[in-house]
Amino acid sequence: MAAETAGTAGTAADVAIVGGGPGGLTLARLLNLGGVRVTVYERDAGRTARTQGGTLDLHADTGQRALRAAGLTEAFRRHARPEGEDMLLLDRTGTVLHRDDTPDDSPALRPEIDRADLRDLLLDSLPPGTVAWGRVLRTATPGAGGWRLEFADGSRAEHRTVIGADGAHSRLRPLLTPAVPRHLGVNTVEGTIPDLDRTRPDLAAVVGRGSYWVVGDGHSLVAQRCSDGSARIGLTFYGPAHRAPDWLTTCGIPFEDPDAARAALLPLFADWTPECRALIAACTGPLTPRTLTALPVGLRWPHRPGLTLLGDAAHLMPPVGHGANAAMRDALELAAALAAAPGDPDAALRAYEEEMFARTARVAAESARILEMITSPAGAPRIAAFFRGEDDRAAAR
Repeated sequence: MAAETAGTAGTAADVAIVGGGPGGLTLARLLNLGGVRVTVYERDAGRTARTQGGTLDLHADTGQRALRAAGLTEAFRRHARPEGEDMLLLDRTGTVLHRDDTPDDSPALRPEIDRADLRDLLLDSLPPGTVAWGRVLRTATPGAGGWRLEFADGSRAEHRTVIGADGAHSRLRPLLTPAVPRHLGVNTVEGTIPDLDRTRPDLAAVVGRGSYWVVGDGHSLVAQRCSDGSARIGLTFYGPAHRAPDWLTTCGIPFEDPDAARAALLPLFADWTPECRALIAACTGPLTPRTLTALPVGLRWPHRPGLTLLGDAAHLMPPVGHGANAAMRDALELAAALAAAPGDPDAALRAYEEEMFARTARVAAESARILEMITSPAGAPRIAAFFRGEDDRAAAR
């Protein structure tokens, strides 16, 4: 079990990872296996400080590949849900456009795992003291032979190599590039139905074992199973009336009052199927609004000694299934680069960046295309064509 107390300040020979998400923790595990001393600085006060969100589908050639290199395949299989690949796609009238049913002998190319379970298995793989909890980065300053990190609690640390794995709002990114995430014209609202099978067996039958996805003109709904028995409900708004980045604050929906917020959301789905409205009405607890943002596709920056980024900090992209996988693949490639040049970490960072820039530009472009497909007027038939392996653009004509 990884220790959940802050470690001591590192020496200039250590690697610092700022951010304890899937990418940062995967890198910490891989570096530790290679004998590299590493400290992960995480802003959360501890592993249970906040909920980790819904589920991730880890792909065989990215997320699962990194876990294999980390020696965590068996731990992953204990938590992964191949049946989570089941998916039902409908339009707002209830017409089924596509269905995926996972066979019992599925090769588990993209099984689901809850974010909390993935984080726990990565944390449990690290030596005591690896994670310094409650460390909110304030500044990073270059110095002789490395970087000085200063945190909001007044603590400091010095490291030769610093990796920014601190997500969409990275504090390290501005040291490399002025690029900032831009709004994508899409806004979301997330809710939860707890203990779905017991509390709403009728809706459990609707959702099935994996995902239930309904796409309309201007907004969509997805319900997705989690391993704790709950279902995550996501509402996406992207039509002309909803595209403004401030829509969530100007729409008049009182998100501070969950009951009133549900009542205000239901009329937006008035002509949708009864099942869709029932899923929204069954959410308990808070409804969380978010705006979707992304970094420019193909973002690059001039190399700076001793510092680089991975995951959302480097290539934030639309949340269509590639982000966490890309971050974990980043960790795999960066660990391999550092292992190949143990005496020259700066050369390793350069090599990693060139590979990462090219690889993630393709992934980000594909993610942008998928989001454009989902949010187009012919979104539902285009997505169905995409899943059938057809040219989705033909479905729009």
